[in-house]
Amino acid sequence: MNAIMDRHLEIANFARVSNWRGRSGRLYALVASALDDFNLSGSELYVIAKENRVQWVGSAIDLVEDHASRARFRRALADADAVFHVPNPAGEVERMTLIWDLEAATPFNGLTVSH
Repeated sequence: MNAIMDRHLEIANFARVSNWRGRSGRLYALVASALDDFNLSGSELYVIAKENRVQWVGSAIDLVEDHASRARFRRALADADAVFHVPNPAGEVERMTLIWDLEAATPFNGLTVSH
């Protein structure tokens, strides 16, 4: 029974994944969160979007430490129609690079195969 339940949870989580392409061309599998019960958690990264356009990328720590990020977050959350969780990178340089890349990300709906 547990194996069936685990498989059901895997399928449910897969359905919540949304593919986005960063400004660098890198693809990201972002996990959608419910907007109505969205809560920031520490250093976890989030993407807030409206009509498939990224409005804000950051964490709760960014809101505390950066006034400009806090203002962008408030505007983004007021108009948002989607929020995504981003797996946390290992270091600060990787984190800042990821934020930079995702700030100009766009949804990616298909994969292409090179020959």
